[in-house]
Amino acid sequence: MDSRTDLLKLSPSEFEHLIRRLFEAIGMKSWVTQASKDEGVDGVAINEDPIVGGLCIIQAKRYGRIVGLEAVHALAGVMDHKRAAKGVLVTTSWVGKASRDFAAANGRIEIIEGRNLKYMLKQHLGLEVLIGLEKLPRVGRRRTCRRRARQSPQDSRGSVTCNPCL
Repeated sequence: MDSRTDLLKLSPSEFEHLIRRLFEAIGMKSWVTQASKDEGVDGVAINEDPIVGGLCIIQAKRYGRIVGLEAVHALAGVMDHKRAAKGVLVTTSWVGKASRDFAAANGRIEIIEGRNLKYMLKQHLGLEVLIGLEKLPRVGRRRTCRRRARQSPQDSRGSVTCNPCL
């Protein structure tokens, strides 16, 4: 029997608080918004760095299926409305090419998909977790932690930072 916590079995509130803990472990001040009237914002983090810091809007999706492009569009809208420096969509699952392309074109949106989320939870919180999906998507680019990437050469396939707001 696997004793690891299955992220898909957490309540939405438990998942949001876990993501808040992750952002705090990365070094940001963060909090979870109220469940009602949150305007699609699940969490907020503040990077206090005077040069690259600012408000970061967090959208947490505890999904067992692909997260649609509309979720990334909604995040962009909330970011504009709140005048956020960054937006992060964190999901237990994955997004499609259109979502990745939109985030890249926007330039202020980062996407943390299931495999990278598992890595980040292990790296920053010491948590070994499970995401009980029936079928995992094909692996794209390797994703690495920015703190580790600073200490070693970049992967020839490129790397995506695990700390989207620092």
